[in-house]
Amino acid sequence: MRACLAAVLVAIFAGVMWMDGRAQTAGPLVSGAHRFEKVAEGIYYATASGTMNVGANSPIVINDDEALVIDSEITPAAARALVADLKAITNKPVRYVVDSHYHYDHAFGNQIFGPDVQVIGHVNTRKRMLTNVMEQYTYLSSVQPVPARVDALRKRIAEEKDPQQKAALERQVANSLAYLEQVKEVKVTPPSLTFHPMMTLTRGPREIQLLYLGRGHTDTDVVVFLPKERIVCTGDLMESVISYAGDAYMEEWIATLDKLRALDFDTVMPGHGVVFKGKGKIEAFQKYLRDVLAQVTALRKQGLSADDAAQKVDMTAYRSEFVSIRGIGIDPAAVRRIYQLADHPEPAH
Repeated sequence: MRACLAAVLVAIFAGVMWMDGRAQTAGPLVSGAHRFEKVAEGIYYATASGTMNVGANSPIVINDDEALVIDSEITPAAARALVADLKAITNKPVRYVVDSHYHYDHAFGNQIFGPDVQVIGHVNTRKRMLTNVMEQYTYLSSVQPVPARVDALRKRIAEEKDPQQKAALERQVANSLAYLEQVKEVKVTPPSLTFHPMMTLTRGPREIQLLYLGRGHTDTDVVVFLPKERIVCTGDLMESVISYAGDAYMEEWIATLDKLRALDFDTVMPGHGVVFKGKGKIEAFQKYLRDVLAQVTALRKQGLSADDAAQKVDMTAYRSEFVSIRGIGIDPAAVRRIYQLADHPEPAH
């Protein structure tokens, strides 16, 4: 399962790419806290360079007069870093931010964008972000474990003999402590422009479709579809890794992914993981979800608690498609959510 985002993996990538019409050495560009992978003309995929915790990956769409950012990242500090780092690929100002959904690692940078920037999200995203999202498990699970993790890292540092490994561990400690400081600044800022079920932006020759296909990872998931480029930006509705499911609607998620697969695209830019091609991974994830549901339902009927059931769910058959699967057992938050909805279904609004 996706590791807690407060734990930062240190991975420095090097190289630069073609940008703004200038020929550079082939490869992704690293600028400050971000690594920019060029996916198509004017379309980039921003990921962490290893210098700070940025949370979600952010697709960037550069149009004739402005840039559009999908997901404002995990903290105001990360969002400011993204805006600064964007100068490496464009001098055009950010004018649009799209929240792919309401989770903290995608939308807690919203507050740094001023009145010249339109923050857009699904109507449910605004509703969710007007509630106590900083008191809910999904957010708290990113901050509460950090002190214990830092203590464990410091013990490893004290025992580590290899200078490079020690330096890497020290960077993880620094990044984790920085994250705890950065979240103190967060003021949850919902999108000011909402839609349902779709909105189309036409920016010069580029058509940008914002689509709500149904409940899945959350009840707020927005897909950004670029029909001409045949690219879809999926947030956490579809990742290249196993998506967090603590707020999911798992049965509906499978059907929502059917609607995603019906779109005419060949490239997926997900909220976490890496850019991937085709629809095979989506089909594999649908099978994964069906299998999780079947196993959890059977274990629930046997009378197991959600946390005990989570330890017994065996998804290793999907390891070839999702390499983050290490062994038997899945995130207890996903199983608790299945149990919760079985006991208290949430009707669609």
